[in-house]
Amino acid sequence: MKKLFFIIFFLAATGSLMAQNYAYVDMEYILNKIPSYTNAQKQLEQISSEYQKELENKHSVIANMYSDYQKQASALSSIVREQKEDAIISSEKEYKALQKKYFGPDGIISQKRESLLKPIQESVNKSIQSIAVQKGYALIFNKTDESVIVYTNPAYDVSNLVLGRLGINN
Repeated sequence: MKKLFFIIFFLAATGSLMAQNYAYVDMEYILNKIPSYTNAQKQLEQISSEYQKELENKHSVIANMYSDYQKQASALSSIVREQKEDAIISSEKEYKALQKKYFGPDGIISQKRESLLKPIQESVNKSIQSIAVQKGYALIFNKTDESVIVYTNPAYDVSNLVLGRLGINN
């Protein structure tokens, strides 16, 4: 990503892109104006919160198991002590597997985010591409990534055009 921007700015500095038209969008602004996006975000937060509560409860049970084990360890036979240790280890493995199932890179939350947000993002991207072709923009930057853009002139902000293309009044 950094290489791409370095190349763009290098070419701009050498004058080869000076005749091109540029614009930018504020992707965060656009997405927050789309009701289906904000509803999807709320839905994801709710699901995530439910899974987090489930994991916290499971972690609490494991912590209690471990606390009880520590209190009783000296009075237990080696066989019972080993059984309790195995139960704690097994519960910890289940906890970690559940955590990965819910919040891992391919977990339920990730899959749900993909299914809910990808169509919205594709629609926004198509609108941006359509505006770029219609208005003759060579590049449209995302203002939300402020680490790349130092200054933006509001005259080149096409965020409201994107919203209009999506049928959303701003």
